[in-house]
Amino acid sequence: MTGGKLITRLIAPVLAVTVLLVGWQFSSRGESLETTVSEEVLAADTLMPEVQQRERIVLAQADTASTAGSFQLGTHYQRLSPTQPTSSSPDQIEVAEVFWYGCPHCYTFDPYLESWKTDLPANVSFVRVPAVWNPLLQLHARAFYTAEALGKDEEMHPTFFREIHVNGNYLDSEQSLQAFFGQFDVSPEDFSNAFNSFAVHTKLQRADDLSRRYRIASVPTVIVNGKYTTDASMAGNYDTLMDLVDELIALEATGN
Repeated sequence: MTGGKLITRLIAPVLAVTVLLVGWQFSSRGESLETTVSEEVLAADTLMPEVQQRERIVLAQADTASTAGSFQLGTHYQRLSPTQPTSSSPDQIEVAEVFWYGCPHCYTFDPYLESWKTDLPANVSFVRVPAVWNPLLQLHARAFYTAEALGKDEEMHPTFFREIHVNGNYLDSEQSLQAFFGQFDVSPEDFSNAFNSFAVHTKLQRADDLSRRYRIASVPTVIVNGKYTTDASMAGNYDTLMDLVDELIALEATGN
């Protein structure tokens, strides 16, 4: 399905509110793809407020490490300074995706990640981190961690995307989420207990902390081992982005 069709679904005329265009920068040449969301459920933009208020962050690029291919530091990927801690085992290279279920680009990117992560070597760990910088994103992030707490995350993850982008169900309330979880044999009581649990709340706080540490300005963004950040805009396209991720993993494996 094309990005245009996904966006059309997301702004389907069933919405009774004015649709707000918000930008996800998608091209290093200055072009952009835009996604659409309801003005009632988003407070202004989908970009982190702190990021909107300052110019593009200049990341430390003093280290001279580069990939074995044609990817250039500062063009195709950025270096975080300082390097951020990961949640994976110390002997593993962590690849993290910061995403939002309502983002059409995250929906398009997800099959690439699903295919890529089916054959990961033992020294690579893949994790997802939901974006949380406004109420709707926080609601969807809570749903993501609720599914994880119930052991339903792998089963529900692709269906969550389809429910929004194909079925036009925006899952923008606790009640709609409860009904959605019911399709996966989760009782209202089990859903409520997990959704409002301290464990889920703690993970939401950590996701917020990680977004700030990683200096996330848009989604989807990929972070390799708490050190390198990249996205399809910098890489050029999703296929190339996955090649870049593999090269950054190889770079990390050398200890550079």
